[in-house]
Amino acid sequence: MKKTYISICLMLITASCFAQWMTLTSGTTNHLRSVYFANANIGYAVGEYGTILKTINGGTNWITQTSGTTNHLNSVYFINANTGYTVGDGETILKTSNGGANWTAQTSGMFSNLTSVFFTNSYTGYAVGSNGSILITTDGIWLSHLLNGYYPVSVFFTEEITGYAVGWNGIIIKTSDASNTWTVQTSGTTNNLLSVYFSDANIGYAVGYSGTILKTNNGGINWTLQTSGTINSLQSVYFTGVDTGYAVGHNGTILKTINGGTIISELYNIKNNITVFPNPSNGNYTLQYTGNGNGIAEFSVFNILSEEVYSAKLKTTAGINYKNIDLSGFSDGIYMLQARIEEEFYVAKIIKQ
Repeated sequence: MKKTYISICLMLITASCFAQWMTLTSGTTNHLRSVYFANANIGYAVGEYGTILKTINGGTNWITQTSGTTNHLNSVYFINANTGYTVGDGETILKTSNGGANWTAQTSGMFSNLTSVFFTNSYTGYAVGSNGSILITTDGIWLSHLLNGYYPVSVFFTEEITGYAVGWNGIIIKTSDASNTWTVQTSGTTNNLLSVYFSDANIGYAVGYSGTILKTNNGGINWTLQTSGTINSLQSVYFTGVDTGYAVGHNGTILKTINGGTIISELYNIKNNITVFPNPSNGNYTLQYTGNGNGIAEFSVFNILSEEVYSAKLKTTAGINYKNIDLSGFSDGIYMLQARIEEEFYVAKIIKQ
């Protein structure tokens, strides 16, 4: 599937409901493995070969920082706007005290790859490793103990004693006693899960292989699958608020949602300058767009599996522009038409019968 600027896919045919994640431009094709926002605008993403990206405008633009390492970085966390940590392969732990302008190495003594880092306060931090251990620090010195045979790749604490970890084969485990004991939750997937994030004590997300996104509204008692609109593996998820969140992954993928990725009951309205007719049809449609000047419009059509089945570009001029869309070779059913014109997005349901 080609990357798109916005991915809105059919979730429930009977309810005609859709979930929203849109693709941002990262400026890199290196796999990104973790994302974290210090506030609504300032965020960081880390990944392969020591890649560290920073945005100061909510993900619209990303700039590269110098990490000082070529080891793959797997997780990033900031205590405040200036102080942050990133961990990675080869027992890498890096710390910055100036918003990422400089990163310095710390010693873990773990002799394994570190996959996730999280701090519950300014002093107490957790990092998990590929050998099934968890590192804990309260004073800058990292000590480790085993996680009872589980091999998590991401850890997140909703408070000082309550935390979650996710890993291979859809594993989700929870602790209510500051990592002394862990219990297994039911994720509903066997895909490997690579990152977990909670926006409050109850609402959480987990992402992983093949574009998997899970959400819970009740502290992990139940997890439901969302539609991400990508088949790229997602390696990190982070929310700056209740509804606004980001997920990053392979091939430089950065996704964003502004509605919590949840199902919404109405379609996004097409503005008056775009019309699709006839709808329903036998597969042949005409898209009419009234333009204000010269430009390029991009169109894509997705099936209910979030697979792109049609794409095209149209050079637009002032006045009425037309584009023929032929879906006659595809099965009858409901499809999503997506249009990007300049910096605006339009989405509509089209029916083939």
